[in-house]
Amino acid sequence: MTGTLGKITREMRIAEPREIRIRFGKCPLCGWTAFAKWRENAMATRCISCRATPVAMAMGVVLAEKVPGFRGMRVYELSSRGPFFRFLSREVKDLTYSEYFDDVPSGTSVGGVLCQDVQRLSFGDGSFDVCSNTEVFEHVPDDLRGFREIRRVLAPGGVLLFTVPLHDAERTVERARMENGVLIHLLPPEYHEDNIRGRNNVLVYRDYGRDIVERLRTAGFRESRIVPVRDPSGMGHTPSVVVARKR
Repeated sequence: MTGTLGKITREMRIAEPREIRIRFGKCPLCGWTAFAKWRENAMATRCISCRATPVAMAMGVVLAEKVPGFRGMRVYELSSRGPFFRFLSREVKDLTYSEYFDDVPSGTSVGGVLCQDVQRLSFGDGSFDVCSNTEVFEHVPDDLRGFREIRRVLAPGGVLLFTVPLHDAERTVERARMENGVLIHLLPPEYHEDNIRGRNNVLVYRDYGRDIVERLRTAGFRESRIVPVRDPSGMGHTPSVVVARKR
């Protein structure tokens, strides 16, 4: 319990006191635990044990529901860290994972971690049964090319499941694009953070709307849909996971 209390204490340092809530329940990634919420923000709600956000927990819920035999399948995850990755590492026998490193060719290892550009994957056709990723595609310059590459490396009937920030809009809004190797901003730049590049260093290329399912079908997926998930933490969030299946 000391470790758990220590984690809660650290989070309270950046808390909004009126928003603080603690609730006990079952995390789909690590089991019975406590959940903490310290601001009115999905990223400020976590499983105290594994540090999963509602988004990461939603990935675990949808994976179990939509791909019940995933533990015995060939799974490719576009990350080498985080609660969902650790869950896959424990549960999946045949797991391939990667990161994207700037100016490193796909298929090259960096510090023991495989580098892959989702627009130019180095894997052969039909290499995997499942591909998963969390908050990646809003940062991919040519997302359609990336979707097509994932479809290529999935076996027939293979499943792609992922999350992106989904906006309450019918159409996706392009914020930036690459044109002949030149970055063109269509809207004021927006940046996210990641564990490799740090805070405010990862450019957002688009704000996805509900038409993301159409983009996946254009890339050749047989079916695609947005699956809303009741927040396992019980803190009132409603994360969504996008699921697509290859013909």
